[in-house]
Amino acid sequence: MNKSDNSEPDVKLFSSKFFKRTKLSYLITMPTIMMMIIPAVIADIFATVYQAINFTAYEIPKVKRSKYIIIDRHHLKHLNLMEKLFCVFCGYVNGVIQYCAEIGSRTEEFWCPIKHAKKAGFEHARYDNYIEYSDSDSYHAKRKNIRLKMKKDLKEK
Repeated sequence: MNKSDNSEPDVKLFSSKFFKRTKLSYLITMPTIMMMIIPAVIADIFATVYQAINFTAYEIPKVKRSKYIIIDRHHLKHLNLMEKLFCVFCGYVNGVIQYCAEIGSRTEEFWCPIKHAKKAGFEHARYDNYIEYSDSDSYHAKRKNIRLKMKKDLKEK
């Protein structure tokens, strides 16, 4: 099958070809992967409610959920039903994680814009603006400026 055309997939779900090319361990672990939808939905709901209440109270620009949760790959014709299902799953779960991370980073920037003493495994885009870990002398003055800059920058987006 030509990968650029939009014809039906050559490996249908539940076909003998599908089961021949799928490792047994993959089939066995699929339910454990899919059960992650439960905490993702809960996190999505809680994060949305959290920012609706707190970001409104502190005048922090809200995170646009649709910018992070993108579900579109299931439209690809060259995927079988199981592949499409996993594309929906990955788009949603990874999107929720990124959505929550952005909400968390805005909260952190508002309340505690201090760099960690140790190098973090992930640093969001605004982390470089944070106050150095040991800078106690100007912490309060700098925090106010960081809050103002954050609100201005996010409103411009």
